[in-house]
This record gives sequence, C-alpha cells and structure tokens, in this order.
Amino acid sequence: MLISVTKAQYLKNYSIMLHFSNGKNGIVDLKPTIFNDHRNIFEQLKNIENFKKFTLDSWTLTWSNNIDLSPEYLYSIIK
Repeated sequence: MLISVTKAQYLKNYSIMLHFSNGKNGIVDLKPTIFNDHRNIFEQLKNIENFKKFTLDSWTLTWSNNIDLSPEYLYSIIK
C-alpha cells in the first residue's frame, strides 16, 4: 500500500508533526537525517530557517532546493 503525507506542521528544532493517508500520525525528528548524511544537498537544511520552509506537495515534504523525503522513509521514523 502506498502512503502519502497529508498534513505537516513544524513543531520545533528539526521536528515535524506528520499525518499520513492511512490515518497514522506522529512526530519525525529529521536532525539525524540532515546532519548525519554528508551529501551537499542537505547543507542548506542545516540552517534551521531553511529547514522550516518546507512545503507539502501531493505526497510528501519538499524544500526549495529540490529535496524531498519519501513518505515511506518518514513513516518509518515517526515516534
């Protein structure tokens, strides 16, 4: 079953409350993802102000530098 993110709300630091198409919701802390992945694409998101500027497209979170994280990945790290 494919899932998608249906709602996202910034909380604090690198945490976002997510709601998924299957009815599950929870908080993701993306700080480890951003700071432990050394690819250049994540550099802009290390700045918290840039991180806060995510948008929700038709299925997941995206940022202006063309980063998106799969809903399956986000789902796997919710608390």
